[in-house]
Amino acid sequence: MAVQAPVAGKHYICIYPAYINSRKTLAEGRRIAKSKCVENPTVNEMKDVCAAAGLKVVPENKLYPREMFRGDVSVRGRVRVQLKNEKNELMSDQFKNKMSLMIYLGEMIPKLKSRIQKTGGAEQVQQKGKKNQKKRR
Repeated sequence: MAVQAPVAGKHYICIYPAYINSRKTLAEGRRIAKSKCVENPTVNEMKDVCAAAGLKVVPENKLYPREMFRGDVSVRGRVRVQLKNEKNELMSDQFKNKMSLMIYLGEMIPKLKSRIQKTGGAEQVQQKGKKNQKKRR
């Protein structure tokens, strides 16, 4: 993950992967409904989806404060996304606020090629293992 210099300005919002992680509870930092979340999103996936939507994105190597003392530093990072320009106008009519962007990320991350290929390979391995098992009585 190429980390760029910090971005100044109030027009950028921060989104941590924990905000849209279906494995997190509300107390652990999830911000939207589980049905709209994705399992274990990464900063790179979030960056790719935002960039494809035409938004300016800056990944940063920061640690989510609620995970600071848990010892799980593998989920490091956040994305800063520009929703409004300097004139305080929306960059995209599709994203009116932070919540709409998080819901969009939850919908689009499972559709990424990297996610589809991972799940497709796992299903084949499970089916192959079932064929070779003998029935026990």
